[in-house]
Amino acid sequence: MNDARNTILSRLKTASIDQTMPLARNISNSVNWSSNYKVQLFRTQLQSAQAEIYDATDHSWLMTLQHICQAKYLKNILLSPTTSWGEAIIENSTNLPSLKYYDDPVENWKQTLFEGIEAAFTSTYGGIADTGTLILWPDTQEPRMMSLVPPVHIAVIEKSKIYNSFAEALKAQHWNETELPANILLISGPSKSADIEQTLTYGVHGPKELVVIMV
Repeated sequence: MNDARNTILSRLKTASIDQTMPLARNISNSVNWSSNYKVQLFRTQLQSAQAEIYDATDHSWLMTLQHICQAKYLKNILLSPTTSWGEAIIENSTNLPSLKYYDDPVENWKQTLFEGIEAAFTSTYGGIADTGTLILWPDTQEPRMMSLVPPVHIAVIEKSKIYNSFAEALKAQHWNETELPANILLISGPSKSADIEQTLTYGVHGPKELVVIMV
């Protein structure tokens, strides 16, 4: 048995593997909705998955964020201090709860992250209308933990970056020409899970609430 195993492993190690990236297929969009319809469909799909949606503008989104925090009685909110959104929040934090920054390795404050943070605010890379999905691009500024651990996830999305489909998002944002992160997140609602008796529970594997601000 060991000889057979070693033979297989040896063949795998010496095999000639083509490392070149396959040519991207020509993606033709089956739909091409208007901007207004994409936004409306995106909203409807997310709301059907129990997400909260708020309309805002470049000038009003901070007030919308303040309203959300007050309505949910949040005592603190985690954000990145180095993104443009985070910088704007820091500059206009008078009516916001205590701001916490993800600016230290998680090993140094894991207990606080898991037990003391009530909400996190993140940016998004875009959205998918036909499924009501947020695209998140985790990096050193906004690590994966920000959208995974706190019980409330508040995400901001620009309406101009809502695409008809996932295929269109890939093509429009030139993902085949970009160095991708370790993981890309597709979020279509708060975390939910069901047991063998089909009892649906929110927040088992991630945030109980997803709040989306559309700008």
